[in-house]
Amino acid sequence: MMPRRVDHGASETVHLTEQTFDEALMASQGLVMVDFWAEWCGPCRAIGPVLEELASEGRVTLMKVNVDDNPELAARYGIRSIPTILFVKQGTVVDRVVGAVPRAVLHAIVTARA
Repeated sequence: MMPRRVDHGASETVHLTEQTFDEALMASQGLVMVDFWAEWCGPCRAIGPVLEELASEGRVTLMKVNVDDNPELAARYGIRSIPTILFVKQGTVVDRVVGAVPRAVLHAIVTARA
């Protein structure tokens, strides 16, 4: 089963599940932002458009994991608060941000790691 993709214009957001997570990350080239979020989370909804905007710039791929639907993935990566954004490159977590941080913080990580 392939991950579900949502087209937002210039970029696509890939919605991952426990079944698609490992394969999708290994198939990705370059830097990936993995957003661990939930529907009920206000800060997650606030930072979502910022993540999509960064992904639309073409230097990073956005993938999302709903923690309510995929609790084992959240546990595997020690996600205790949401939103948590993992920055993954070549299958390895290279950075982590917890909370709805300013766009400048995320942009700096993308610039440094992409």
